[in-house]
Amino acid sequence: MRNKQYSVKVFETTLTDEDQFISFFNTNYNLFKDYLIVIHGDISQKIQEYLQEKELRFVNNIILPKSQGRKAVEEEIAVQKEQQQQVENELLKLSDRLHNNLKVQDTLVRSGQELTIDGDLLLLNRVNSGATIIANGNLIVTQLVEGSIRCFGNFMMLKASPKANIVFHDVVVDNSLLKERLNRVELKDNEIRITPVLKETTWVM
Repeated sequence: MRNKQYSVKVFETTLTDEDQFISFFNTNYNLFKDYLIVIHGDISQKIQEYLQEKELRFVNNIILPKSQGRKAVEEEIAVQKEQQQQVENELLKLSDRLHNNLKVQDTLVRSGQELTIDGDLLLLNRVNSGATIIANGNLIVTQLVEGSIRCFGNFMMLKASPKANIVFHDVVVDNSLLKERLNRVELKDNEIRITPVLKETTWVM
């Protein structure tokens, strides 16, 4: 295995208006032509064609790591692996169920889109604000939820933003209990329980 480490200039922006975005980068092209551009929001075909025409390098909807020491980075990687293992364990449970009806989707659920699933759903992408998922079975969302969720299964696992609307068995889940981290929400003995998949990690800088 051959590895290289690079120091990269990064510019982070949120895309809200196509014309304003294009005008800004046309005006400041020489400044940003050697940057990696991190774009938050939906990239339309028009924006994608513009970026390719200008040969601007970009990534979409990723969360950049904060500046931290080596130990903190190693701890963060360990947390991510443990979190991924938790998701995989839940997926195995779903797959082992008799007559399982599991749907796996890796596409973004966009604003205005409503997705209704009769069985279980594993979503490997985010749920944008204004989008809705209705799952009559269990639900696992591996990326941030900013839209609406209606789940009627035995459990769901998700990470929700403060503006998300989460309803589990017709009960609205208080977003303050989710705290923008991966949580397991389940129905046990007619009681809705919310459990963080991982304990909060405090970084020592």
